[in-house]
Amino acid sequence: MRYQIRHALVQYGANTILEDVNFEIHDSEKIAIVGRNGCGKTTLLKLITGDIKMSNPDSDESCGITMSGKQQIGFLRQISFTDGSVTVEEEIKKVFAPIFACETRMKEIEEQLKSDSGKVLLNEYDRLQKEMESLRGYTWRQDMEIMFQKFGFPLEDLSRPIGSFSGGQQTKVAFIKLLLSRPDIMLLDEPTNHLDLPTIEWLAEYLKNYDRAVVIVSHDRMFLDRVIDVTYEIEYHRIRRFPGNYSAFMKQKAEALSKQEKDYEEQQKEIKRLTDWIEKWKNTPSKVAATRSKRMVIEHMVKIEKPRRFDTKAFHALFEPRLESYTEVLTAKNLGIGYESQLCQISFALRKRDRIAIIGENGIGKSTLLKTLTGILQPLSGSFSFGTNVEWGYFDQQMAVKGPVDPEQTVLENFWEEYPRLVREQVQSALGSFLFSQEEVEKKMGQLSGGEKVRLALCKMFQTRPNLLILDEPTNHMDIVGKEALEQMLTAFSGTVLFVSHDRYFIRQIATGILEFEGNTVTQYPWPYEEYLVEKAKRTGSANPGSAGKGNASAARPATKESGQSGTTAPTLADVFDRKTYNNPGKVKSRLTRQLEKYEAQLAASEQRTAELQLQLLDPSLSSDYEKLMELQSRLDEEEHSQETLLERMLETEKELETL
Repeated sequence: MRYQIRHALVQYGANTILEDVNFEIHDSEKIAIVGRNGCGKTTLLKLITGDIKMSNPDSDESCGITMSGKQQIGFLRQISFTDGSVTVEEEIKKVFAPIFACETRMKEIEEQLKSDSGKVLLNEYDRLQKEMESLRGYTWRQDMEIMFQKFGFPLEDLSRPIGSFSGGQQTKVAFIKLLLSRPDIMLLDEPTNHLDLPTIEWLAEYLKNYDRAVVIVSHDRMFLDRVIDVTYEIEYHRIRRFPGNYSAFMKQKAEALSKQEKDYEEQQKEIKRLTDWIEKWKNTPSKVAATRSKRMVIEHMVKIEKPRRFDTKAFHALFEPRLESYTEVLTAKNLGIGYESQLCQISFALRKRDRIAIIGENGIGKSTLLKTLTGILQPLSGSFSFGTNVEWGYFDQQMAVKGPVDPEQTVLENFWEEYPRLVREQVQSALGSFLFSQEEVEKKMGQLSGGEKVRLALCKMFQTRPNLLILDEPTNHMDIVGKEALEQMLTAFSGTVLFVSHDRYFIRQIATGILEFEGNTVTQYPWPYEEYLVEKAKRTGSANPGSAGKGNASAARPATKESGQSGTTAPTLADVFDRKTYNNPGKVKSRLTRQLEKYEAQLAASEQRTAELQLQLLDPSLSSDYEKLMELQSRLDEEEHSQETLLERMLETEKELETL
């Protein structure tokens, strides 16, 4: 065992954050800590690092923290590069100080061995060689360059001053330093925030194969299932350990709750039966001994706690926009975006009720596009325009979580400062819809978790009731229940949504179309995420790239090509939309009919697979094969989710046919 916490209590003032915490880290375990925002996940990480202390009284000998030997604990803290003029390479090389110290001492010994071949020097040299191997000292540069590129940086950026990078890029550099330091226990708080999809995939594989312990706080459901093998849940101030990944934890939790409910009900029935018997015979002299015996049975029972349902409270800000926009919401033509130099040119159109996900690697212009559309940055070329009656609201998760704020200001004061004309009851009602109770509105801003800050920023944005939501990474720092609430809210929203996200599950649930940044080309796909993936796979696997969209009237086209780029200039997306206005209704009806038939065939096939999986789950020979049962259940869940998606698409297609 590397590390252990026993019966720890953590309090802030009179508020209990964690109680009776028992937590263990073994060998190379990959551990997830899950729970609602503000439940104490980051507090537990700070307890492990020693940033905070237990609140147990000194006389409590049952509590304590023990470690097996000296364990190096690595934690990605608040970024604070003190000297912005230092190059990235110089900053990262600070991690390798022990390696460089070994090299220096080895060179000194080599010089001494020229005149003295004593056994002491040879033993020390042999020890230093072994230490260099354990520190990966002979491959440090190769390790640094590979990891730097995996995080999306070109190698030439190693020579850039650290101060020339954005806050998100500096966070990634700090993350690289942590990974290269190879601590015995690595603590990661929301590691997939700020990372693009390729980097998330690489990181999942890296952590899964890491030969030491990792403790992860994350709300990325797919990432957790890929990496972890132990789950700790914090709920109602208590912590509990579950073997397996996130999906296994959810299944075990549901089963445990079901068993506890059944046992509790049975015990309550037995207590009632005994109590009724006692009441009936307590005044009968011949039954005195029996009555006393039954009363003792009740007193000596180990009482089963009444089960508490899952903590599924979520915000419920279902609202209607103040105004209804016209069909044309946003049009961009050859819009050049960037800071000092142009990143790319974009032409695209956004229509009412569209929910467009902007995806792509970091640093290629996604957030820059949103900042340009909201007036924070000026366009470098081209133009864009909003349609009639469009009122937009902008959410920037960087500002929400790290923006300047008075830490002593209360949540109520912070919201009221932005909307001073509202009365107290209106402010409390608005905050209450985002889970800030009458007590929590008095919470200091400096005490809020990242997820609570996100909820507050969303609450302030929705107060204006815009009909166009422009969202930059809205699910970062948000817990899983919160993500599901936001998914439901945006799906029911009668306005339009343009959002940047790297959360694949969230994109799959929300997006009706994709705007993909790839290199210096931006392409709009008028399909949900799964259909976009199918189309991308076709294009990647096709011998003739031009045939990927053959036979499909709505095939995606590059939104632009940068001037001077080789190859034929493709039609802009504006051209595609202009043509779409004059589509032949007969052809459209024929296409929708074929699409409906395709969905019906896919649904029938999925139902057949579901029936087969259900039969396999009933196989007695698998009753003790937990891994196989989990695999079958996971496949069954995927099929059921696929059927829900297909039914939704069938309904949408049928509505379009009725409209025609």
